Amino acid sequence: MNVRVGVLAVQGAFLAHSEILEELGVTAVEIRQPAHLGGVDAMVLPGGESGTMSKLLVSTGLYEPLGKLLHGGLPVFGTCAGMILLGSSILDGRDDQSCFGVIDIAVRRNAYGRQVDSFEDDVDTTFGQFHGVFIRAPRVEEVGRDVEVLGSHDGEPVLVRQGVALAAAFHPELSGDTRLHEFFLSHVAGLVPVAINQTAKEM
Repeated sequence: MNVRVGVLAVQGAFLAHSEILEELGVTAVEIRQPAHLGGVDAMVLPGGESGTMSKLLVSTGLYEPLGKLLHGGLPVFGTCAGMILLGSSILDGRDDQSCFGVIDIAVRRNAYGRQVDSFEDDVDTTFGQFHGVFIRAPRVEEVGRDVEVLGSHDGEPVLVRQGVALAAAFHPELSGDTRLHEFFLSHVAGLVPVAINQTAKEM
């Protein structure tokens, strides 16, 4: 089976995600317009500037068809700004900023500070420690009852899952560790075997 994973490529750090997906043996498809969505088995929403990404999703015509796919059960993995887009509410968003509402979380943008306040630290997850790269990271301030918290930093949720939707407040694509992408492809999306390149741990 040729697994095709769409990577939203209207803005942000999409190239690093595409490289990891290709390394793991799936086809990364850069999504810039609605026609590109055809035939994708899952989606990745990367980090970037969430307000800009929201506006570009609307102006390119992607927002509505992508939203329908996500609410129809298309597996999705969002990181940093991608987490904001997947949430149910943005606590400090602009009036014209939208989110898809596929994970029942309330998210505050840039809650960890500006670019100069970016940091790296270990994240405690259900499958061991993961090196977290936090760049203008969002904070999850409310978690719905159907949301599973898979990882935390200083007691706060930074990795969450609801059904076939996974979201991280940090940037796993910049960590040099492919386990989260493997976890998404295998355990969340159900598209590939559990161990792709023998780096995955029991999750």
